[in-house]
Amino acid sequence: MTLWHLSRAIVETAKISVPTVADSAIGRITTSACDERLDRWSRRLLDQARIQLHAYDVDSVPADEAFVVMSNHQSLYDIPVIFQSLGRRVRMVAKTELFRVPVWSTAMRAAGFVEVDRRDRRQAIESLRHAKTALAQGTSIWIAPEGTRSRTGKLLPFKKGGFHLALETGARILPVTIVGTRDVLLADGWTVHPGGTVQLYVGQPVDPKEFGTEQKEALVEEVRARITRRLPPQHQG
Repeated sequence: MTLWHLSRAIVETAKISVPTVADSAIGRITTSACDERLDRWSRRLLDQARIQLHAYDVDSVPADEAFVVMSNHQSLYDIPVIFQSLGRRVRMVAKTELFRVPVWSTAMRAAGFVEVDRRDRRQAIESLRHAKTALAQGTSIWIAPEGTRSRTGKLLPFKKGGFHLALETGARILPVTIVGTRDVLLADGWTVHPGGTVQLYVGQPVDPKEFGTEQKEALVEEVRARITRRLPPQHQG
């Protein structure tokens, strides 16, 4: 069953990557086409894993506002869960390792995903510029402030890159809590456990302008508190 899920995930990823690369090569890439492909890809991955997804308070968030979306990160299944839950155009900031996968990496760049390499300051600054442009064009940017998937399930310390982005652009931060994806696939796991239930909770947006650069740590703590609020006690860190 694990091999079946992994092979299906590869097939579904190829189905959206190959045409996206082809469209990009001939200058026919469109944001709406990428949106449709990401929606189809994420929906199929969740269907194949028989995940029952319940998203809460999504309707309370203004549909016409672009956010810096921040969530906890426990599993690769967080990615399709985010795309299926929020009901808006979202692109993610992803570590540079994901951009080394042939075809998928080219498709990610063409679709507007943001690569970040924390070991390369110049590249990190360029990534910030791309993220700013996307926000200005109405695309929400999803960042996992932990920087990686939690191996224990506990919330890890937050990195500051996403908070810099919010402060520099003035975009509000949308705190999101994901519960249950770890039971489907562990951070370092290869075994998919189908049939699980996943909850996604959307918190009240946080306005970085109310904090400013002088109170950046307070901003970080406020966002962390809103994400933590819906986590089970054993995962609150």
